[in-house]
Amino acid sequence: LDIRAGKELQLTNTATAEAGPRFTFDEQKIVFERTGNLFTHDLKTGAEVQLMNLQSGGAEREGQATASMFGGRAREGQFGAAQSGGGSRAGQQSTAQKFLEREQLSLFDALRGRKEKREADKALQDALELKRPKPYSIGQRNAGSFFLSPDEQTITFTLTQMPTEAKRTIVPNYVTESGYTEDIPGRTKVGEPQSTSEFFVYDIDLDSVMQVRPDNLPGIMGRRSTADTGRSRPRPRAVFFNGPYWSDDGKSAFVQIFSQDNKDRWIVLLDAGKAKFTTALERQHDDAWLGGPGIRGFGFSSTVGWLPDSRRIYFQSEEDGWSHLYTVSMDGKVKTQLTKGTFEIYEPRLSKDKKRWYFSSNEAHFGERHFYSMPLEGGARTRFTTMEGGNECILSPTDARLAVLYSFSNKIPELYLMDAKPGAKAVQITNSVSEQFRSYAWRAPEVLTFKARDGANVPARLYKPDRSNGAAVIFVHGAGYLQNAHKWWSDYFHEYMFNNLLTDKGYTVLDMDYRASAGLGRDWRTAIYRHMGGKDLDDQVDGARWLVQNHGVDPKRIGLYGGSYGGFITLMALFTAPDVFAAGAALRPVTDWAHYNQGYTSSILNIPQEDTVAFRQSSPLYFANGLKGALLICHGVVDVNVHFQDAVRLVQRLIELKKDRWELALYPVEDHGFREPTSWRDEYSRILRLFETNLLPRS
Repeated sequence: LDIRAGKELQLTNTATAEAGPRFTFDEQKIVFERTGNLFTHDLKTGAEVQLMNLQSGGAEREGQATASMFGGRAREGQFGAAQSGGGSRAGQQSTAQKFLEREQLSLFDALRGRKEKREADKALQDALELKRPKPYSIGQRNAGSFFLSPDEQTITFTLTQMPTEAKRTIVPNYVTESGYTEDIPGRTKVGEPQSTSEFFVYDIDLDSVMQVRPDNLPGIMGRRSTADTGRSRPRPRAVFFNGPYWSDDGKSAFVQIFSQDNKDRWIVLLDAGKAKFTTALERQHDDAWLGGPGIRGFGFSSTVGWLPDSRRIYFQSEEDGWSHLYTVSMDGKVKTQLTKGTFEIYEPRLSKDKKRWYFSSNEAHFGERHFYSMPLEGGARTRFTTMEGGNECILSPTDARLAVLYSFSNKIPELYLMDAKPGAKAVQITNSVSEQFRSYAWRAPEVLTFKARDGANVPARLYKPDRSNGAAVIFVHGAGYLQNAHKWWSDYFHEYMFNNLLTDKGYTVLDMDYRASAGLGRDWRTAIYRHMGGKDLDDQVDGARWLVQNHGVDPKRIGLYGGSYGGFITLMALFTAPDVFAAGAALRPVTDWAHYNQGYTSSILNIPQEDTVAFRQSSPLYFANGLKGALLICHGVVDVNVHFQDAVRLVQRLIELKKDRWELALYPVEDHGFREPTSWRDEYSRILRLFETNLLPRS
C-alpha cells in the first residue's frame, strides 16, 4: 500500500491462504506465511522464495527425520525407491547381482538405451527443478510464530502439540435455522491436559532445524512423581515462548518465556546462530500468579523491547508491587527502575527521536488516566492531558499531535485533538450524543473510598438518590480483574443506565472495585489467590455495612446483582452472607470453578485435582444450602464462555436442597454477552422486579 498515493499493489495471486505479512529488516522484501511455511517476496524483482519446508502429517521414518533435522542429505534411492520382490535397495547389490546387470546391459540395446534416456531425463529434471529446502516433518504438531532474523540467515518458530486425550465440551444450540438441535464445539475444562510448546531455529544456509531448550533457566525445573516408585524427580516445567525480539542493530535477540502455570516469566538472550538460550536477563516469579499491565496479556503480549543503544532491554514488572518500567543490561547485571510510586503505567512507548518515553498512568488519581512523557533514562514525568476522567491517547507519526479519546463517567467517549505539549488545549472534533440520550440528566456518581475490615481503602462509585427509599443495591462488576470505580465512561453502560434508574426510584447504589480488581497494584490483584469469594466477598459485605452506617440504608433491605464474575459473587453473597443480602440477581454466573476454563481458573485456583480445597471453598455449588433470600438466575443457553450447564447444575442442587426462593430465566439465543435488545429488556425487567418485590416495604 502506497499511503501517500493511496494505491494498492497486489503481490501474490494464489488460491492458498497467506498470513502474517511484514517487512524484512532492510525493508526490501515482504516476508509472509503460506501453508505453514515462510516465504519472501522481493519488492524490486517480484521473486518469491520459499525459505523452509515444514511438512505436517504422519511421522517420517526414523532415518529420514534425522536426516532432515540435522541437515544430512538422504542417499538417492532411499526411503520410497521402487522395490522388486524382496530384493535389496539400489546401492546394496551383491556381486552376483552387479554381474547380471552388466551382462544385461551389454547384451540388449533396448535396455541400454532406456537406461541412458532415463538418466538424461533425470539430469534435466534435476536442473529444472525448483530448489526448495529439504522437508522436515513436524508430525501432528502446529507450526507458528515464524520470525526471520535481520541477516536473513535463521528462522525461529514454535511447534505446539495439542493434547489428544483432553475432552472438550459442547454447547447445545436449540434455536437453529435447521430446526434441529446443533452442537457448538466448546472448550476444555480446567485441569485437562494442555498443549505443549517447543522452540526451534532453522539455519537457512545449513538447511537444518535445531531445537532450543530452556532447561538451564533459573527455576525451570519442577517435580514429577514416577508411577513405579511414587518418588518425585525433577523435570523442566511446561512453558510457552514469545519472540524473538531483535535489536535495532540486528545483532542481538531475546525471547520471553512463560511457565504454563503462570507463576514465572523469563527474559533470556537468544544466540540464533548457535541455537541456544544464553543469559537470563530477568526472571519474574509470583507465588500467586503473574499479571498486571504490560506483564502478561492476551496471547502473552507484554511491554518489552530494546533501547536505542541495542545494549539494554526494557520491560514492565510488579517487583515493587505496582507495574512499572524497568531496563536491564545485556549481561543481566544492571537493572534500573524508571518509574516508581503507588500507581501503574500503561502502554509505554519510545518517542520518534528515541529520547523520551510516552505512556498513560493513573498517578494523578486511581480513577483517572492521563498521558505523560519522561526522559529516556527516567526522571521527572510531564503530564500532557488535563481533562478530568479518562484520556486514551495516540500520538501522530511525528509525535507532534495527540488524538485523545476522552470520556467522563456521564459523558460518552468523544475524539479530541491537541498539540503534544503539556497543558495544550484539546479541541473536540466529534459529537456522538443523540438528542434522546442528551434529554436525560445522567448522573456523575461520586468516586470515593470506604474502609474495609482489614483497613484497606476500597474504591467505589456511589449513586445517591434525592429521596432515599431506605433500600440499597450493590452492583458487582465482572471479570474480577477489571476496573469500574473510575471517572471515565464505563464499559458497563447498560448497568450504568440501570443504576441511574434505580437511583431515580430512591435506591442508594454502590459499585466498587473489590479485591481482585484492576488498577490498584499486585497485592489487590492477587488477594483472591486460592479463595475466590473470600476477600472479594468481604468487600461487598463491608460495603453494605458502610451504607448502613453512613447513608441511612436499612440493613434488611440490601440487594446486589452482577454478571459473570459478578454473578458468581452474587451467589456467594446470598449463600454465605444470607443475613446481609435480602435479594440478588446472578447473571451468567460461574457456579463451580472446576467447570470453567484453564487459562483464567488455573492461575487463581491452580487445578482441581491438585488443589481441591481452593476449588471447594471458591465454588457456590457447595454453599447453596445457605440460601435464605430471593435469588434470580439469568443465563444465555448458548453461552460458550460460562456454560449454561453451570446454571443447570445449580438448579438441580437447589431442588435437591428443597430451596424455594429462586427462579431461573434462560435466554435461548444468547451467548455470554447478550445481543438482542429484547433479551436485555427482559433480563433487567426481572432484576428490577426482584428488587421492587423484596427490598421495598409491601403496601
